[in-house]
Amino acid sequence: MLKLEHIQKVFRTTEVETTALNDVSLEIATGEFVAIMGPSGCGKSTLLNILGLLDTASAGTYRFFDETVSSYSEAQLTDVRRAAIGFVFQSFNLIDDLSIEENVEVALLYRKVPPRERRERVAAALERVGIAHRARHLPQQLSGGQQQRVAVARALVSSPKVILADEPTGNLDTTNGNAVMELLIDVAKAGTTVVMVTHSLTHAALAGRTIKLLDGRIVSETLLAA
Repeated sequence: MLKLEHIQKVFRTTEVETTALNDVSLEIATGEFVAIMGPSGCGKSTLLNILGLLDTASAGTYRFFDETVSSYSEAQLTDVRRAAIGFVFQSFNLIDDLSIEENVEVALLYRKVPPRERRERVAAALERVGIAHRARHLPQQLSGGQQQRVAVARALVSSPKVILADEPTGNLDTTNGNAVMELLIDVAKAGTTVVMVTHSLTHAALAGRTIKLLDGRIVSETLLAA
């Protein structure tokens, strides 16, 4: 599981000190689907960045599947991130001059997966998200919904323990947004932990638990009935 204890995150400049997270304690179970909500500037993205080891807390403890990563070096954090975390972003973050299958394959190059295994895993990931027929296309030849499916495939291809999704439906219409949500729900049902930042009440309601932030603090949690 993911376990945050009394996490504090403070951003400092020479003139200003801003507290982004203030005494946040949180446990997320393996295979749980959690939605994080709150107004702009409440600390959602900061919390997601700490969960994803893209940023470190100013104070507090973070246990990532039995590893206390709070004091890890940047190199150690990078190793854990590459091995265990998949990211899905609102803006897709695909590489324009690479084909769809090459975009997904990038996630495996860092892990030194052999070429034959890479091809097999990429094909399986694209098939899983229903976009295998577009494998040789470039990102700009796909719709926004299709590009986000590719981003989900890229997150899945390395078989991560956790997928962190930052507004994954924010740039999509209702139909494509719902399709991406169905993919994330299926991923969680298969045992992967999913944490999603969203402004959509409708999509948050599809998660198993909704956590609301305000001014860097958790102000409420809603556990949905199974």
